[in-house]
Amino acid sequence: MNCPLCGHCDTRVLESRVAEAQKAVRRRRECLSCQSRFTTFERIEESPLYVLKRDGRRQPFERRKLLRGLERACAKRPVPLERIEEVALSVEGELRGDLRVEVPAEAIGEAALRHLRELDGVAYVRFASVYRQFDDVEEFQRELEFLDEARTYVR
Repeated sequence: MNCPLCGHCDTRVLESRVAEAQKAVRRRRECLSCQSRFTTFERIEESPLYVLKRDGRRQPFERRKLLRGLERACAKRPVPLERIEEVALSVEGELRGDLRVEVPAEAIGEAALRHLRELDGVAYVRFASVYRQFDDVEEFQRELEFLDEARTYVR
């Protein structure tokens, strides 16, 4: 690690601690030449994850987009923002856990629905109605019946 002040390449680590919710290591360093102190961060470089859209397009996965959709589904529901963020992180973790570079958009939607079904029934139905693009009331009714059956077995 080169010193940002003098450019010298020898430094020593004075202190290390976990940072950013255990996703990084913060290191306090001292230059062995000019004795200046500075901080560095080490983070795991995640490989890019791409989404294969229904129309065949390919674009980078953005947790922020998933989070927006989950927030809309949970609007005016008693679901804390922390839980919504946990769902988004869990979905991303599942996708990255498969060690694939590309995932179909359907896999993201289905993973989000699995988590929402356990979190809040109304949010689940809201998300499903947009994600599955219900064309008529019968499709909506079938989804409600599925949710009701799933809850019967969960209890």
